Amino acid sequence: MPSGGLGFRAYAFFDTLLWIACLNIFWLTFTLLGGVVLGVGPSTAAAHILVRDRVRGNAAPLLKRFAREYFKNFLKGNLLGVPVLLVAAALFLNWSYFSAGWDLGSQVASMAVLLLVLFAAGALCHLFPMFARYELTIPQYFLMSSRFAMRHLAGTAILLFMTVAAAFACRQVPGLIPFFGVGAWLYVTGWLCDRFFTANDDAVAQGSAAADAAADGAAGRFRSSVTCDRCPAGSCCHRHAVPANKEASLA
Repeated sequence: MPSGGLGFRAYAFFDTLLWIACLNIFWLTFTLLGGVVLGVGPSTAAAHILVRDRVRGNAAPLLKRFAREYFKNFLKGNLLGVPVLLVAAALFLNWSYFSAGWDLGSQVASMAVLLLVLFAAGALCHLFPMFARYELTIPQYFLMSSRFAMRHLAGTAILLFMTVAAAFACRQVPGLIPFFGVGAWLYVTGWLCDRFFTANDDAVAQGSAAADAAADGAAGRFRSSVTCDRCPAGSCCHRHAVPANKEASLA
């Protein structure tokens, strides 16, 4: 079947839908296996590792790989997931408390909490995809995901839009939750973050290459400004290992 044909694209689309549905079921199952609180972090970490492999064309048995990554990253996944749950609970309680008041102070506080919710959600969208891609310490994952979310506001806005769209779709059609509710969000955000991280890595690599080239050019200009008494002025070949004054001292 031609790779660019309509039939091939339809097959790839439905194959991806089936893969997302399976991912969603495994995420829910392993989250419940960990008692929700201790299961959501490892499940999300394992899911994003599989999403990264999927978007890069690395096929693997889904259930076997999910289970392996879930237990392998159980501790790290909880070190990421439990603080996120605690922060989410704290923000929700504060917003519920302040939004119930009608005085100016309560309304200002509720808006401030809402801004913190947006910031935390943007950082969360980057957190587990970053875990799937980079080897960092646990504090660095939180720090770098927050910084990346703030420095790449356009990408963060897209991720937040997809998050809101997924939540709205699940609320309007609750039947999507067991099959696509979380899996689709994980797949789309993982796919987008992989693109964002790749573009950022390429930009950093190009910047480093440009800096190295500039440094080499500056070093070349410095060498060209140094002459010795063996060559004509301004045209030193820099091949003399022993300068004239050293020879004179040995004479």
